[in-house]
Amino acid sequence: MKYRHHWIKQVAKNIPGRVSIHERPKEADGSRFGDWEMDTIVGPGNKGAILTLTERSTNFILAANLPNGKNAAALASVAWRLLLPYKGFALKTITTDNGSEFAEHLSISKRLKVPVFFADPYSSWQKGAIENANKLIRQYIPKEMELNFISDKKLAFIVAKINDRPREKLDFESPKKRFFSFFD
Repeated sequence: MKYRHHWIKQVAKNIPGRVSIHERPKEADGSRFGDWEMDTIVGPGNKGAILTLTERSTNFILAANLPNGKNAAALASVAWRLLLPYKGFALKTITTDNGSEFAEHLSISKRLKVPVFFADPYSSWQKGAIENANKLIRQYIPKEMELNFISDKKLAFIVAKINDRPREKLDFESPKKRFFSFFD
């Protein structure tokens, strides 16, 4: 039996106004400051969720509990709250995946005045910085742990610890130091 592989470009139909990563400016390649990636970490049985964001050039992480799980409107509100302090020069683009929890991306875009782009389906490598950030968070929060038991204080501690960890990519500076150097 002979198999043929046909690569068909899939488009998420459940997200109105979705803009493909292929329309993202070339400058948002991870070397420019202000380009972010966004994702969620979900607990077993969808009990609890965490919104994660990372600035691509510094690997600086922001994270917050999502008390309503992957609810799109609640997620948009939390994303806005986390990113509002960086609106302007530290916020140029956001890239995410095609999860229905990002269906309110137009609200995020409008409130923060930043374009939101969507990776191709099943192409997590197109947003590798956030995938790596989530793996670092998972060192502290195993997949089998229910996220609704992670307090805001505990999550802030985890994120601070990761942001203070020196990285080879940053010439052994911490993401926190590199991120805030842009504000001096």
